[in-house]
Amino acid sequence: MTPTDVLARIDQLFAERGGHEYHGEAVTQLEHALQAAMLAERDGQPPEVIAAALLHDIGHLLHGFGEDYLDHHINDQHENLGGRFLASAFGPAVTEPIRLHVPAKRYLCTVRPGYQATLSPASVRSLKLQGGAMTADEVRTFEAHPQWASAVILREYDDRAKSVGRATPPYAHFRRYLEKCLRASAV
Repeated sequence: MTPTDVLARIDQLFAERGGHEYHGEAVTQLEHALQAAMLAERDGQPPEVIAAALLHDIGHLLHGFGEDYLDHHINDQHENLGGRFLASAFGPAVTEPIRLHVPAKRYLCTVRPGYQATLSPASVRSLKLQGGAMTADEVRTFEAHPQWASAVILREYDDRAKSVGRATPPYAHFRRYLEKCLRASAV
C-alpha cells in the first residue's frame, strides 16, 4: 500500500469501526483515539506524537478477533499489527511508540510504584495476556530503544483517554497531523 492508500484505509477504519466498543471500556474506539490525540495536542507534543496518539490502537480496528477477544483470553497483538500496517506510510517517530505502547504499560508496572493500581479493569486483564510486569532484563532492553520515552508518553495518554462524554475536536481536526507525518514519497 502507498502512504496515501494507508491514510484512506485509516479514514475508512475510523468511519466503519470507530463507533465500536473500546474493549471493555466505556468509550468507543474513536472516542478513545480522539481523546488521546487531544491530550497530546494540549501538551504541545510534536505532530508525530499526536499522530501516534490518534493511531495507537489502530490494530484493534484491523484484527478479526471481535470486540470480546479478552473474554476468550486472546492477546490480539494490536500494537504489532498496527505498527506493521502503518510502517509504509509513517516513519519510526510515529510507528515505534505505537508498537511499544503495550511494552510501555508493562514497563510502567515495573518501574512506577502504584501504576498498575491506576489501570482500568480491562487494561489489567489485557496486561496479564501481554506478559505482566517486565523483568529487569526486559526493562534494560526497553530503555535501550530510541523511542522508549515517546512510548511511555503515549502510554500515559492511552491510560487517560477513557473518559465518558469528554468533548474533543472531530477526527478531521487531527487528520492534518497524519498528513503532515506521511512519508515524503506520499506528498
